[in-house]
Amino acid sequence: MMKQLVILSGKGGTGKTSVAAAFAHLAHADSLRAVLADADVDAANLELVLSPRVIEEHDFVGGAIAVIDPTKCEGCGVCASVCRFDAVQVRAEGYRVDPIACDGCAACVYQCPTNAIRMEPQIVGRWFRSETRYGPLFHAALRPAQENSGKLVTLVKQQARLRALDENYSIVIVDGPPGIGCPVISAVSGADLALIVTEPTVAGIHDLDRALKTTAHFRVPSFVCINKADVYPDGAAQIEVYCREHAIEIVGRIPFDQTVTEAMVNGAPVIAYRADAPASRALRAVWERVVARLHSQENRDE
Repeated sequence: MMKQLVILSGKGGTGKTSVAAAFAHLAHADSLRAVLADADVDAANLELVLSPRVIEEHDFVGGAIAVIDPTKCEGCGVCASVCRFDAVQVRAEGYRVDPIACDGCAACVYQCPTNAIRMEPQIVGRWFRSETRYGPLFHAALRPAQENSGKLVTLVKQQARLRALDENYSIVIVDGPPGIGCPVISAVSGADLALIVTEPTVAGIHDLDRALKTTAHFRVPSFVCINKADVYPDGAAQIEVYCREHAIEIVGRIPFDQTVTEAMVNGAPVIAYRADAPASRALRAVWERVVARLHSQENRDE
């Protein structure tokens, strides 16, 4: 039975993508067929490590904005008066809508007495189906300042899941977005297990708490992995106490290791770049615990 693993973090920069890339390599090395999905559509970077070859690319239509037809507009100003976002501007050539300020509510369309305003769908990003040396990858790029990233995450995950079901893949590994917003909710939806990557910083427990509350709300079982655990031992100890008090299992502690940076510069997962590095050994241990949990879930489902 196909399983979905989502890798999350309460904030960006904790090493989530490094973990996801390492898992992609380990799944391939263990002959566990995996479909990969980069759900961080606002700042996708898993492709920087996996060097994918794009097979398909598609436009993503994320919404619509108002457009005024100057041949029908009589300059009455009703559209400007009803716009809550100050998107309607008055220029020498007449009224126009600022596409960046427009929220797509269509209030002006409904109020225009001459039907001079229409809603036009907008292409706000693209999504891709690619092949990597570790398996198929579905990823996307949302244009700057665009909304509907949650919908794009859903689309990316859906495509990955369908590929896994159609071709009998064992697991979908999702590199999730940081934080707790709509993209994270879309990434968590339907997951069988979440691995939350945290770090021993001043805000580490706060960020971890937010992420765990999100997965708990959607009843997704969660593990925790502490990255760079040896940089601030007191902070790591505080995270351990928090997890113990909340009955959350810590499946690994990854040490600070410059090999991770070297691997990223060379466009490779750290465990593929140098398997005997301290971070690589720790990641292998985390992977084995996660796979064991997924297998135990599968046995219970049967």
